[in-house]
Amino acid sequence: MQNLFATFAAGFPADRDLPLLIRPNGDSCSYADADRESARIARHLDALGLRPGDRVTVQAPKSPQLIWLYLACLRAGFVYHPLNDAYRADELKYFIGDAKPGLVVCAPGDRELFSTLTGNTDCAILTLDADGQGSLTEACAGLEPGFEPVDCETDTVAVLLYSSGTTGQPKGAMLTHHNLAANIRTLIEVWGFTEADRLLHVLPAYHAHGLIVAIGCVLLSGASMIFAPRFDAREVMRELPGATVMMGVPTFYTRLLNEPDFGQQTCAGVRLFISGSAPLRTETHEAFSARTGHAILERYGMTETCMNSSNPLIGERRPGSVGLPLPGIEIRVVDDNDRPLAPDTAGQIQVRGPNVFIGYWNRPETAAVDFTADGFFRTGDQGLLSDDGYLSIVGRNKDMIITGGLNVYPREVEQVIDSLTGVIESAVFGVPHPDFGEGVIAVLVTEPDCGITEPELIREVGARLANFKVPKRVFFVAALPRNAMSKVEKNALRQQYSETLA
Repeated sequence: MQNLFATFAAGFPADRDLPLLIRPNGDSCSYADADRESARIARHLDALGLRPGDRVTVQAPKSPQLIWLYLACLRAGFVYHPLNDAYRADELKYFIGDAKPGLVVCAPGDRELFSTLTGNTDCAILTLDADGQGSLTEACAGLEPGFEPVDCETDTVAVLLYSSGTTGQPKGAMLTHHNLAANIRTLIEVWGFTEADRLLHVLPAYHAHGLIVAIGCVLLSGASMIFAPRFDAREVMRELPGATVMMGVPTFYTRLLNEPDFGQQTCAGVRLFISGSAPLRTETHEAFSARTGHAILERYGMTETCMNSSNPLIGERRPGSVGLPLPGIEIRVVDDNDRPLAPDTAGQIQVRGPNVFIGYWNRPETAAVDFTADGFFRTGDQGLLSDDGYLSIVGRNKDMIITGGLNVYPREVEQVIDSLTGVIESAVFGVPHPDFGEGVIAVLVTEPDCGITEPELIREVGARLANFKVPKRVFFVAALPRNAMSKVEKNALRQQYSETLA
């Protein structure tokens, strides 16, 4: 099995001085830069004593050097473990304790925090800022720019991506070099990526969408990308004329549609708009098509599998559907006993293929629950397959909220709220939001005269959890609605508060 970096390198253009990424300020980095600098980083991390299989936990701003670090970890066989830069100390403490990294790379201002979190372990700490400067860059300057990619087995883990759990404890999905290479090869074929493409990259670099899918498609096809630090609608409109492809979450497309001067002229050179990480509303799909002449290509993926299905590059891109199973990937919709259902019948979505992860980090005992006897992964999503094979997502088994393309598990937020003085119990759920798709709502029961207010609760939760998990509204009630088994009826709450954020 080939190392994923070696797989990427085989797709680099013959002229490695061609640009790989261009920043909005006009600075560019070539494929030769990627090769040289990732080799230097791999060499330095190897000299620190890291060995294949060791985890490298990364919470640092998006920069070209962050991508070189990712490639260095692949090259040397280290497990790349990226973290959302919005995570707070309590969340980070859990990730560090579970992943047990040999190295943390963080923003310079967070060095002291991570030093405390890693305690008396042998974990090294290096820094990297938004300009690509820090102790990591300083340590690698001048090193020999050569490092032979390590050999990999089929089950050699490349990336550890945490997906929040229903109990509030995130689980690390182990994605192998084989998983990622197989999936990216398929994507560049079905989406038609070539050296001539230039991707507008405005996604985060810590998420599977921005890190594995977007950057992977560019590297393996020898294409280039406009590498922006974040999504900004006006900045995207300035950069789109120089791009051929854009990947985004639905929020990006709704925000572009809110710009009065966004239209066909802005998109004249773009051949493909792709959406994922959250459901794309039919209304958004239709409004975007009417405004630009482009039908957004929606696809379906998840942390544990990367991409599973996609609407076609050539053919019908069906609004409200996430398309057809990708080549080599099986998708079935089953009942509660794993029996396949008839077309257009809603049930549980299960996936099998080379893209599916090998299991959760430190949780081998969950395999019997996560996978069926015949090797299908239980996604936790509900859907239906049409007669002609198009998959539609109709709901989730998991009590999950997707806000702005990021997953929030209510239990994690409820645990924080319930720990606050005066709170008896809480219920956290998602309701429609015009910008983020869904927004987080909290309804709680408090002790008499506890005095806690909505702004105070939001502030307390925001101090302990990433901002996208913080409730946008908080409501106080005398009691939560319950069914005959005393389970909180969140469906009733969703219906009651459905217009809160509209």
